[in-house]
Amino acid sequence: MNFDELRISKQLVNALEDIDIVEPTPIQEKCFPRIAAGVDVIGVAQTGTGKTFAYLLPILNSLEFSTQKNPRVLVLVPTRELAVQVRDEAEKLAKYKSFRIKCVYGGANINTQKDNIYSDGCDILIGTPGRIYDIAVTGVLRFASVKKLVIDEVDEMLSLGFRPQLEQIFEMLPQKRQSMMFSSTLTDEVNAFIHKHFRSPETIEVTRRCTPIEKIEQRVYMLPNFNTKVNFLTTVLSDAGEYPKVLIFAESKRQADMLFDRLDARFPERVGVTHSNKSQNYRFNAVKRFEEGVFNILIATDVVARGIDFTDISHVINMSPPENPIDYIHRIGRTGRADKDGVSLLMVAPYEEERYAAVRAIAGENVAELELPEGVEVSNLLLEEEKPVAAHKIYLKAPSLKNSGGAFHERSAKRQKTNSGGLKDKAKRKRKK
Repeated sequence: MNFDELRISKQLVNALEDIDIVEPTPIQEKCFPRIAAGVDVIGVAQTGTGKTFAYLLPILNSLEFSTQKNPRVLVLVPTRELAVQVRDEAEKLAKYKSFRIKCVYGGANINTQKDNIYSDGCDILIGTPGRIYDIAVTGVLRFASVKKLVIDEVDEMLSLGFRPQLEQIFEMLPQKRQSMMFSSTLTDEVNAFIHKHFRSPETIEVTRRCTPIEKIEQRVYMLPNFNTKVNFLTTVLSDAGEYPKVLIFAESKRQADMLFDRLDARFPERVGVTHSNKSQNYRFNAVKRFEEGVFNILIATDVVARGIDFTDISHVINMSPPENPIDYIHRIGRTGRADKDGVSLLMVAPYEEERYAAVRAIAGENVAELELPEGVEVSNLLLEEEKPVAAHKIYLKAPSLKNSGGAFHERSAKRQKTNSGGLKDKAKRKRKK
């Protein structure tokens, strides 16, 4: 099928040709007619399947020119990076149309964003839930004209704790609207959210033509600790020709920074890092320079990397097995695209073997557990979180309860009272007198 068969406008076809896209992906082909028909849609697809265009194409195809100030399309995404990426994709598609596309997110000046929305008006607003809600409560942004709502990467949005902001935004939206939601997975929490806010939605689920498991060579190395893992990376990454574009997933922001310091010292000007503690400009520049080839190694956390469609990744490296084994499939799926082979490396410490077992259960057959390469120094230096927790010894001896008697002490002989015989004995003594 081609885009002409989907009855896409000439302006959109020209914009697609400008970016060398000539036929729709499966998720685009299946979603376009249902979104165009106005039904609520649940799209289930991994990053890299073209799901952003799956909702942008039918929306832009049906949206007409307007001079009104308030947005008619609202797109909610979990991160700043994804907000910017969706805006850039929308601008590419709307190249030959006159739409005002705005993007807002936390970490930037809210007053500048408010002025931008208010002064020029807005047709399509893309942003993170927190910032969109913050602007909406000021009165600058009104949702009365919203006809189409898109929630992208909703599973990640809920896992990041955005549900309260989403609920507040839903209360502001008009009841009569079309809602679309896209997710990599359908968890119980996502299903509950759908049941509450969507009207008889149609679920469209698409997997890649060839799954990552089939195309990706998976290598596993059993290494004792974080510092040995870093030593391993400094050895294997020394050959830039063998590892041309590498995405490394770190277990935490702290470990991402430590890894960056070590690798940057070893490979100057070849390494970047991005996570949620970095400033907005720093994160944008890190992703941009990685995509432009300024450096060939990017260290990231799941939260920041989720949803960003990196191109031509040769290797995905996991510093540890992820807590959720499905995340492993999502991570390694960033390599082995566009009919290219991919390679993933997973490092497992002894205290991570339970997580590894869960990953191994879904990783397929193309997994090889390899020996540590020669020349890699095994470190005995442990991070604080890697050190075993010593059991606290109790030094106080419990008192013996043997022959302890009742709960009260007996009176001494001096203080003991004897029964005087009561009132009758007292009366007898009086008569004798």
